[in-house]
Amino acid sequence: MSETKNQKPIALAADHGGYELKEAIKSHLADLGLAAEDYGTFGPESCDYPDFAARACKAVQQGSSDFAILCCGTGVGMSMCANKMHGIRACCCSDSFSAEFTRRHNDANALCLGGRVVGSGLACTIVDAFLGAAYEGGRHQRRVDKMMALENQ
Repeated sequence: MSETKNQKPIALAADHGGYELKEAIKSHLADLGLAAEDYGTFGPESCDYPDFAARACKAVQQGSSDFAILCCGTGVGMSMCANKMHGIRACCCSDSFSAEFTRRHNDANALCLGGRVVGSGLACTIVDAFLGAAYEGGRHQRRVDKMMALENQ
């Protein structure tokens, strides 16, 4: 977890399907001494995930956060919304290997998780893998540049 120590707050967001998972992740981050900014939702009532994905991703776009962690029922809706936003490279992960290597090779800056897919224990392990990995650059930069150029098509 040394990659994220003394960094900007991590932007957290969820809809009703990911609310409990977001709360568990927020507690986990606090236990690790990592700052987090919660962009909602703040309860289990039904709500629309695009609203909350946008709030957290705007924090990344504006530079007040380096990373966003977004939770909904599957993680997929949040991921689709986040990837519509300029400069966001979101991944929906259900395992720690994918979470680690999307940081290392794809320079992902948003992690999406499904509250109905992974439990809080696994989710926290995935978060640790994501936040603990560093982008390797090098041969991967050319591919990330090509990926980001797709935003302009």
